[in-house]
Amino acid sequence: MSMVRSSEIKFLIISIPLLLLAIIVVLMQPVMAPEAVHNSVSLSEDPSLPLDKIKLPQGFSIAVYADNVPNARAMALSPNGTLFVGTRTEGNVYAVLDNDRDGKADEVITIASGLNMPNGVAFRNGSLYVAEISRILRYDDIEARLHDPPTPVVVYDRYPKDMWHGWKYIAFGPDGLLYVPVGAPCNICDPDDPYATITRMMPDGTSYEVFARGVRNTVGFDWDPLTGVLWFAEMGRDYMGNDVPPDEIDKAPQSGLHFGYPYVHGRSIIDPEYGTGHSPADYTLPEVELQAHSSPLGMKFYTGAMFPARYLNNIFVPEHGSWNRDTPVGYRIEFLTLDDNRTVTGKEVFAEGWLQGDKAWGRPVDLLVMPDGSMLLSDDMAGVIYRITYQK
Repeated sequence: MSMVRSSEIKFLIISIPLLLLAIIVVLMQPVMAPEAVHNSVSLSEDPSLPLDKIKLPQGFSIAVYADNVPNARAMALSPNGTLFVGTRTEGNVYAVLDNDRDGKADEVITIASGLNMPNGVAFRNGSLYVAEISRILRYDDIEARLHDPPTPVVVYDRYPKDMWHGWKYIAFGPDGLLYVPVGAPCNICDPDDPYATITRMMPDGTSYEVFARGVRNTVGFDWDPLTGVLWFAEMGRDYMGNDVPPDEIDKAPQSGLHFGYPYVHGRSIIDPEYGTGHSPADYTLPEVELQAHSSPLGMKFYTGAMFPARYLNNIFVPEHGSWNRDTPVGYRIEFLTLDDNRTVTGKEVFAEGWLQGDKAWGRPVDLLVMPDGSMLLSDDMAGVIYRITYQK
């Protein structure tokens, strides 16, 4: 047997602990989340916002209204000009202030934190309403206490606790009722009420009822300023291909309508799992079919006086963008024109450029028309709110 020299022993004494340390460091590295693996769109490495890449019609411009608003989602404006912003992943609700009214925010205040996906916000009679997954909260006299918010009142707490499509967009209708959607807890399934519905209630949480059924997931709706009819965006199911089924813009002129999910998609597509025995003629079909997987969110009628007359009382649709399509689509704002019968007669791209090739640096979410006629747009990827203006 050969003799082991002392230098070799010293080498082993030093190197073995170092090897063990290296193994431990490798094992402690974070594992990539499954969603990141499947997402075909990645955030741009450029930390700045290349607003020069946004293409708008002649005369329009876009600027940052408020930065440092992480995961900015749904927006609501008080009569005093306080902008409230919900989030989906941050758990925060923000108040955004433009104190000198110069078209750019001066202050962003976190008025609530640690909430369960508080995506939806609405304002009424001095109170801020916030939608979590399973309940609606109300913060009374909130503008007098932005730096010391009150304990919220629980308005309603009997919504399902499912996270899948559980985050909510909320708004008060012209009837004074609070409209609250409940998404399907799946990609495709046939759940009972209140899933795949739009519900409504009195501001105090009473007189709860289901307004519409067969709605897979809506995260944006508005009322026609000329007729008072509810229009809403709806995101279609996944895993039927790159181009089917379409996303939708729907119209609900009355309560009690069924919009087809999970049996029928778009105007003519029968679902391969749940559609047997069902016909499109049995349901309320969409007013407009949009590109599959474009993910329309906070659609709004334009009611301001700043933009040219052709935009008045017509619809802007922010498209959040695809997450699992081979070639990404969306990441833009579309514009829909309506005729005197309130039927959609035209569709065109209004703003695009957040998607560059297969890389996105921003994702449009919600729109809000300001008193001066400008339009705000939230972006949950860039964590900012933009202001879109028009000048001849």
